[in-house]
Amino acid sequence: MFDAKKLLDQFLGSQVPGLGGSVRDRAGDAVQTAKNNPLATGAIAAALLGTKTGRGIAGNALAIGGLAAIAGLGYQAYKNYQAGQAPSAPSDAPSANNPVLLPPPAESGFGPTSPAGSNEFVLVLIRAMIAAAKADGHIDDAERALIMDKVKAADVSGEAAAFIEHELASPTDIDALVAAATTEEQRVELYTASRLTIDPDSRAERGYLDLLAGRLGLADQLVDHIEATVSSAKTTLSQ
Repeated sequence: MFDAKKLLDQFLGSQVPGLGGSVRDRAGDAVQTAKNNPLATGAIAAALLGTKTGRGIAGNALAIGGLAAIAGLGYQAYKNYQAGQAPSAPSDAPSANNPVLLPPPAESGFGPTSPAGSNEFVLVLIRAMIAAAKADGHIDDAERALIMDKVKAADVSGEAAAFIEHELASPTDIDALVAAATTEEQRVELYTASRLTIDPDSRAERGYLDLLAGRLGLADQLVDHIEATVSSAKTTLSQ
C-alpha cells in the first residue's frame, strides 16, 4: 500500500499562488511549479481535480502537512464549537485573532496520533476530497484523462496514481465515506477535508456538502464553525 499521508500532502500543496485559470491551465502551471519549487508541490492533485484555486490556505498550513492542516482546522472548529463561541468571520490573512494554523494536541482525537491519522482513514479523506471535487459533475472522460496525464507528470505514479484514477472514474459512495468515520473527530475531519477542497459556489457543490454534513450527523452550529474556520484559513490569491 502506498503512503496515503504523502499523497494527501500532494492534494493540499498545489493550492499555491499562481494556479488560477481553467483545469487545463492549472494542470500545466502545477507541473511547472513542481519543477521550479519541489517544496511547494503539496496539493498538486487538488488543482488537477478541478477544485477552485482562486483561494489558497493561509499561514503555515502547507508547512505542517496535509493531514495536520485538516486536523488542525477541524480541531480549531470543534474546540470553538464546544466552547459555545460564535463562528469566526472570514479573514484574508493570519492575525492576532486568526493565528497561523497549528497541529492539534496529541490527546485531542485529531491528527496523526489518533485513529483519524491511520493510513486507512487518510485514504478515506482523499476519497472525500475527490468526491467533493466531482460534486459539480464537470469531470468527464476527457478531463479525467487529462488529469491523469498531469498527475503522472507530477511524479504521482504507481498505486497512488491508480487509486486516483479509480476514484475519479467511480461513482461517489457517500454511504462508505460516512461509515468509515466512526468517531466525532473523524466526522469533523472528513467534512473539513471536503470543504477545504471546494468553495461551494454552485448549487450542486453546496447541496453535496449539506448532504454530507447531514449524513455525518454534524450539528448545524458545528458545520457553521467548520465553514467559518476553513474560510478564515484561506486567503485570496492573484489570478
